[in-house]
Amino acid sequence: MKLNYLKFGTTGLCWLFGTTLLLAQQLTDQSEIKLNDLAAFNATGKSWTIAEKVISDPRNENELKATKGSGILVNITSNKMKGSDLLTNAVHGNIILELDYLMAKNSNSGIYLQGNYEVQLKDSWGVLQPMSSDNGGIYERWDDARPEGSKGFEGYAPRQNASKAPGLWQHLKIAFQAPKFDATGKKTSNARVLAVELNGVLVQDNVELFGPTGGAADKEKPLGPLRLQGDHGSVAFRNIKISKLPEEQINVNNRGGGDADPIYIDAPSNTMIRSFVNYAPKLLAVHAISVGSPLKTHYSYDLDNGLLLQGWHGEFIDATPMWDGRGNGTSRARGAVTSFVKKATPALAQLATVQTTWPTDSTGSGFKTKGYVIDNEDRPQFKYNIYGAEVTDLITVSNDGKGLNRSINIDKTVPNLYVLMANASSIEELAKGYYLVDGQSYYLELDKGAPKPIIRDANGGKELIILLDKQLNYSISF
Repeated sequence: MKLNYLKFGTTGLCWLFGTTLLLAQQLTDQSEIKLNDLAAFNATGKSWTIAEKVISDPRNENELKATKGSGILVNITSNKMKGSDLLTNAVHGNIILELDYLMAKNSNSGIYLQGNYEVQLKDSWGVLQPMSSDNGGIYERWDDARPEGSKGFEGYAPRQNASKAPGLWQHLKIAFQAPKFDATGKKTSNARVLAVELNGVLVQDNVELFGPTGGAADKEKPLGPLRLQGDHGSVAFRNIKISKLPEEQINVNNRGGGDADPIYIDAPSNTMIRSFVNYAPKLLAVHAISVGSPLKTHYSYDLDNGLLLQGWHGEFIDATPMWDGRGNGTSRARGAVTSFVKKATPALAQLATVQTTWPTDSTGSGFKTKGYVIDNEDRPQFKYNIYGAEVTDLITVSNDGKGLNRSINIDKTVPNLYVLMANASSIEELAKGYYLVDGQSYYLELDKGAPKPIIRDANGGKELIILLDKQLNYSISF
């Protein structure tokens, strides 16, 4: 089997950046860079290490804390440790690259395909109008001979800002077509970034690269190493996977796919749409409302359970499944979605003890939805009755657009009434009242003065519950 997207110096072929040499016919079309050590990389600087776990508090500038172990590639910089770029020993041509990465606050990094074409990685959390220098952008080319103000050119901003908060794992997938050269070394076709998907959102589509971007390592050539930028801030990588670019994707003009005439709903002001919502794999909320904000942070709410289902950054709603033809009643978030629930259960429940299993439905609670009322800023306040009391649930976008604030109010005290704040694979307290949830998917922070919540085991995961007296205020950042 011929594989033209990977070579390993003059010593033979390597199993996709691994350290074990294999015969060419034994290579698979997909593999993963093993991060047990730094053997896959060339001339590693002191800032790069291998770790088992990485934590970054988004309130602290350029901070990464690593736990010894394996599985994560970490670059930690500081005033004393500037950092350096990291190149793979192996080189590539046409590839699909897929990986997870984690940024420190205000950090800046990038992935240079063939060492020459940079897809930008940056803490762009909350940016409303992203540029080519923002997360998911294709960085500018650079020419000092050009007039002042136009030295940088041919940069490509992401279609929307699908970035997550610093300290949270983000997912990137790149389809890259290498430049081609004739027998004399003359370039016959330019490189192309066929697609960039950031956190599941297509942010670049079939971009032709007329030359190397700023900071390129070398002149253009058929093969080159992956280069991870490490001199602009702290960053971590994991699950780095390489696969062969399918022949049918080469020279295809458009990769956007999807519906020919999609029906999109924007949110130039506070906007609501009622629909079915798929909030987790194979799970459907049939009485849901999605609420959009001009700050490009949105959420979906389940009226049947008083549940905050999901939030997302970017564009608002794709209503094509709901309104195209006969439709199926379902709308889709257009941005980078963070799910806040694993399954539909009541948001509030009366528990005999703190170890009582959380109920799977509202039987016996007297739950009855009362819909919502609109406040003076056109935001819904959701209302329902439960255990003989009336609940008002107000969810608002934070002023900086980076997350959601939630206030749950009840008109009278109900004994032993708890709020299920999170049901996730993991929950850990970073500081008093400040939690990292679901494998570093989002942050949850209680207002000062709130009672201490309880982290408890539940169905192989964790639950965060808290006693509700009259009011509970907290925020979610994602």
